[in-house]
Amino acid sequence: MKKIFGFACCWLVVAICSCNKETIVDTPEQVGISKVAYYPSIQINGPTFVAVTEGDGYTDPGAVAILNGDTITYTTSMTITSSTASGVYTIVYTATSPDGSNNDYRIVAVVPASVVADPVIISHDYSGVYLRAATGVTSTWTKIYTGVYTVENPGGSSGVGILAIATNYSANNIQIPEQNSPFFGGTVATSAATMDVGGTYTWIFLAPGYGTGPRSFAKQ
Repeated sequence: MKKIFGFACCWLVVAICSCNKETIVDTPEQVGISKVAYYPSIQINGPTFVAVTEGDGYTDPGAVAILNGDTITYTTSMTITSSTASGVYTIVYTATSPDGSNNDYRIVAVVPASVVADPVIISHDYSGVYLRAATGVTSTWTKIYTGVYTVENPGGSSGVGILAIATNYSANNIQIPEQNSPFFGGTVATSAATMDVGGTYTWIFLAPGYGTGPRSFAKQ
């Protein structure tokens, strides 16, 4: 009799556990009790830094936005046209899903037509590596257009891979025109400076967290 009672109890426990077993949800939208979130990715086509002549047309290479393996549409913060005034502009490309969004960026220098035609500026090429002796850190200039350069680590501190656009629009005068930089997390600029014949310059680099002291560089 005890054996029969014990067997019955075991059967009852198994039956109860079987009845209470939950079905685990595993779908593209949900795993268990957690909802699956899908965030888009976006990457621009072509270079991050571009220069065009004021008054000329500009065809933006666009970007590619992906959500869960599928191509989706994206928005841009502005469009460069033939009527865009000279300056440095940051175009923000944004891909959005119900769960969030992501951005990519392109920085475009619109160069005055007079600069592009200036034989002195045409002849200049300040590309090269410049050392800031105070820190032992270098900054690299690369010419991308008449009078326009990308400058890596313009503060001469610790900015490998962090770039801004610098210009040489008259004589040996150089500067980083005010620009909204995703690399520095805000607006950057410099005080006006000159590039000496020997390839030295001093400027004040204005950017979040950089202070207002002069920074001197010499070509290597």
